Amino acid sequence: VFQRILADIALIGLAVMGQNLIMNMNDHGFVVCAYNRTVSKVHDFLKNEAKGSKVIGAESLEDMVSKLKTPRRIILLVKAGQAVDDFIDKLVPLLEAGDIIIDGGNSEYRDTTRRCKSLREKGLLFVGSGVSGGEEGARYGPSLMPGGHKEAWPHLKEIFQSIAAKVGTGEPCCDWVGDEGAGHFVKMVHNGIEYGDMQLICEAYHLMKDVLGMDHDEMAQAFDRWNKTELDSFLIEITANIFKYRDSDGTHLLPKIRDSAGQKGTGKWTAISALEYGTPVTLIGEAVFARCLSSLKDERVEASRSLSGPQGVKFSGDKAAFLEDIRKALYASKIISYAQGFMLLRQAAKEFGWSLNYGAIALMWRGGCIIRSVFLGKIKEAFDRDAELQSLLLDSFFSNAVQDCQESWRRTVSTGVQHGIPMPCFTTALSFYDGYRTEKLPANLLQAQRDYFGAHTYELLSDPGHFIHTNWTGHGGNISSSSYNA
Repeated sequence: VFQRILADIALIGLAVMGQNLIMNMNDHGFVVCAYNRTVSKVHDFLKNEAKGSKVIGAESLEDMVSKLKTPRRIILLVKAGQAVDDFIDKLVPLLEAGDIIIDGGNSEYRDTTRRCKSLREKGLLFVGSGVSGGEEGARYGPSLMPGGHKEAWPHLKEIFQSIAAKVGTGEPCCDWVGDEGAGHFVKMVHNGIEYGDMQLICEAYHLMKDVLGMDHDEMAQAFDRWNKTELDSFLIEITANIFKYRDSDGTHLLPKIRDSAGQKGTGKWTAISALEYGTPVTLIGEAVFARCLSSLKDERVEASRSLSGPQGVKFSGDKAAFLEDIRKALYASKIISYAQGFMLLRQAAKEFGWSLNYGAIALMWRGGCIIRSVFLGKIKEAFDRDAELQSLLLDSFFSNAVQDCQESWRRTVSTGVQHGIPMPCFTTALSFYDGYRTEKLPANLLQAQRDYFGAHTYELLSDPGHFIHTNWTGHGGNISSSSYNA
């Protein structure tokens, strides 16, 4: 008797990420049903990339739904925004209570929260999952960050954890993150941290090139060496390869690339969230602004003709020692950036009532994703030591590491400043560190100014929680404005 094969899961969206994820699931023994709005893409995929696999195709959404085991599991990998809502609207009438829709795109976390609420009312389960690792990750093991309706997780866990990247003794870089948009929020912070890591590496490159006068081969060797230290990571590894890469004419490709950076917006979302929730995620903010400044290429070319920097400064110190200073400055600044990123996660958890497992998040980023590094294992260990850790900087491992790098970090920043090298992320990281370890900041003067011109009130050190207003000029009156937080 002819028995029709039922698929374990369906995936809509056959761009490169979608195709690679399907083949990854197929490799792990799951039967996947592939669908794309342009149906000819389904036929092409089955004839080419999926040839000889167990992947099945669907001619329509109805056809796709009819080929799924229950509860039906459907992954959307389509452009974030309207396209996701359009597909959800088309799927809802075809599904039954308990079926699961998973959005694996780069959606904004608020959209995921909204979709969770509206699908809950229709009896359907929704999961918003961050997927990181690019095309390669999707094919051979991404980092997956699922959040949303927790009842969906038992039906997805086996598939997600088998296709995810593995680290250590085989732990999957995938675990349940939390309610509503938590998975997409964590993915957003991941992307923000990625912006920071990349900008920090660019600042190290700028110092190596323009202060130490290193050539591309020397820089490649330095990065290869750094990749055997605490900085061991995917981004350091690919940077070494970029320095080595030669164009078809035999010369290095890197110096020919126009120095104007693009962005897709996820780093910007992280910086906006930081402002929104009053968390000083300064390094990611500066990394986003550095891209904005880079894109003013024509203006910078013009400014370079009329605005001068320090004159006649030549590096005269020990080059090998300064190179090690740069490495330590990079490591210390990276610690600050991750500490800030985790502060934002804590604040969001408070804001939305999510219970996030910070150690598990560090483990999810340990492999498969763009910020994968050995360093994330240390973050996992810090949260294993103290699940309630206020800040990574208060963990003994990280405070000792920053202590060890501190002199190098300060030398790097001051030397760079004297040479006129822009270092937005190195400098903001150091300022944050110095601010965070300062018991008394000059914000008392700020409060006095606010009260002087706007009667905004202040508290006394001796009596926190009690807001008072002073008539500073003798003719300002004693009425204070209602207190608000600025």
